[in-house]
Amino acid sequence: MRRRADPLETITLAGLPDEAVPAYEAAFQSLAASVSYFREEPGETWRLEAVRAQGADAIALEAALAIAAAICGHQATPVHAPVEADGWLARTQQAFPEQEIGGRFLIRPTHIADARRHDRIVLRLDAGLAFGSGEHNSTRGCLMAFERVAHRRPRRMLDLGAGSAILAMAAAMRLKRPVLATDIEPWSVRVAQQNAVMNGLRHLVRTRLADGWRHKRVAAEGPYELVFANILARPLCAMAGQLAHALAPGGTAILAGLLGTQARWVLAAHRRHGLVLERRLDVGPWTTLVLRRR
Repeated sequence: MRRRADPLETITLAGLPDEAVPAYEAAFQSLAASVSYFREEPGETWRLEAVRAQGADAIALEAALAIAAAICGHQATPVHAPVEADGWLARTQQAFPEQEIGGRFLIRPTHIADARRHDRIVLRLDAGLAFGSGEHNSTRGCLMAFERVAHRRPRRMLDLGAGSAILAMAAAMRLKRPVLATDIEPWSVRVAQQNAVMNGLRHLVRTRLADGWRHKRVAAEGPYELVFANILARPLCAMAGQLAHALAPGGTAILAGLLGTQARWVLAAHRRHGLVLERRLDVGPWTTLVLRRR
């Protein structure tokens, strides 16, 4: 007899202004199996929903939400509700079809049978791992931006805050060159390792647990000709000087995880360190910036 799936719960945050979404989304992503965000009409507030196991670490959730509130200056109260695990998994799979992104990439979830595609670079991911699944517009923006700079064929590449390592895998597959993928969360590093193996990239995507630019391996492997940093606006600004120092002359940085309303703030922080804007891509309310070092 099939074992009944473990019970799950949804955690909802409602009434979030634009500037609060990235911080609270990051808090949910560190603790939940799936994160979704909704806004009915332009100009309205946002609703975030996370799905995780019932009875999961309540203290960790409280701490993550407190940090998010301190970062964005907006206090949000979570609402918990039970959900049937089997029904949630079915809905997740139904809501995560194959996704063609830009002109080159195809994201294929593991619940869809594999089939060869000669016109697309296929990346396989688990539908249950929403963070970095390609559904988020910041991830889509990064992949579309990478398409436009891949002809430069960078040799030293870094995916900072890699999450599922979708960007590192896309670069490794497209260029057949190694990429260093780092994240501050041990869970994300494990997922990145599993995804690299599943996509046959064990020897090209090298994963490390690292806090930004502080890890000695991150520093030792620079300067980088291409850096992905799909994180949040505030840490992007805080690390602008470190990024500029680690970027090779003529190197490219693809920055994301920021709303369109935050783009000027992030761009100004990097311009102060000599980086110039090459391109801006807006996908929904999210913005991707392509910067270069002179």
